[in-house]
Amino acid sequence: MHRRVDCTVTGRVQMVMYRDFAARTARKLGLVGEVWNERDGTVRIIAEGEEGLLNKLIIALKKGSVLARVDAVDTIWGDTQGSYEEFNIRYE
Repeated sequence: MHRRVDCTVTGRVQMVMYRDFAARTARKLGLVGEVWNERDGTVRIIAEGEEGLLNKLIIALKKGSVLARVDAVDTIWGDTQGSYEEFNIRYE
């Protein structure tokens, strides 16, 4: 079943290539969505795809990239909205 997940990642996750890590992982899993930095120092990820693959993404997000320190991944599950065709990094 296809689902949507909205994750907020806290810890040392900005300026450590975490967005790139999240995007590469999501693309490798065949997921669509986007990742971006929030002003409060967190990273947000919205991803859509097969529920089992989304769970694999969440596991990877909790481990993080080599330079990152992940304290928590807050996750909200929802229905797929179909608003993405690929997985992108949003730069602001």
